[in-house]
Amino acid sequence: MRARDVIGLVGAAGVAALFAAAFTRMPAVGGTEHLYRDLVLPAALRATTPNLVSSVNFDLRAMDTLGEETIVAAAVVGVLALLQPPRREIPHPRGNVQPAVRFTGWLLLPVAALLGLDVILHGHLTPGGGFQGGVVLATGWHLLYLAGSYPALLKLRPLDTLEYAEAAATAAYVLVGLAGLLLAGSFLANVLPLGSFGSLLSAGTVPVLSVVVGVEVAAGVVVLLSRFLAHALGHADEESR
Repeated sequence: MRARDVIGLVGAAGVAALFAAAFTRMPAVGGTEHLYRDLVLPAALRATTPNLVSSVNFDLRAMDTLGEETIVAAAVVGVLALLQPPRREIPHPRGNVQPAVRFTGWLLLPVAALLGLDVILHGHLTPGGGFQGGVVLATGWHLLYLAGSYPALLKLRPLDTLEYAEAAATAAYVLVGLAGLLLAGSFLANVLPLGSFGSLLSAGTVPVLSVVVGVEVAAGVVVLLSRFLAHALGHADEESR
């Protein structure tokens, strides 16, 4: 047996042992005992964060969220590196969009923008947060494409600015973590004033990180879709020739 096979089997055995230990100590399904819940709820209340999900994402397990944000940033970098811009200008598609669809797209654009901002800014108080709000913002942006207004999307989509915003938001998350390390001795520690329970300016660094993630996700998704749309429309135009 080769050395790498032995190492692989040892690693697999270790992972299997961890899974076995985890599953055998899990609470019974439908029972009232839930150790993680019993620990998360008091911790969230101490940080005046009504939304337990945001408390977990941006306070108790903020390091995990940094990893998820890094995955989004890596996806953007990978797409920009692998999908180079088309060598020629892409013609604006002129699909047969029904007037009702066009009207609805323009009508829902400001609604989606306001909803995305609301989800991001109130993520520590109500269901939502940076990830969800960022996706809503990016989706609302592309209602223009669905409404048959691709030229308007190109004008209202500052890609250069969004690329910088995506990178700056990722760096800002790390800077907030370093602030916690300097002030409290722990990376991503919640060091800002907690405020009053249920108020907009509360929960310390939780809303700050939520906004940072919202900017990063919204900008990253828009940049990703821009490159995919450019290649899809260019390919379709080539096939039509």
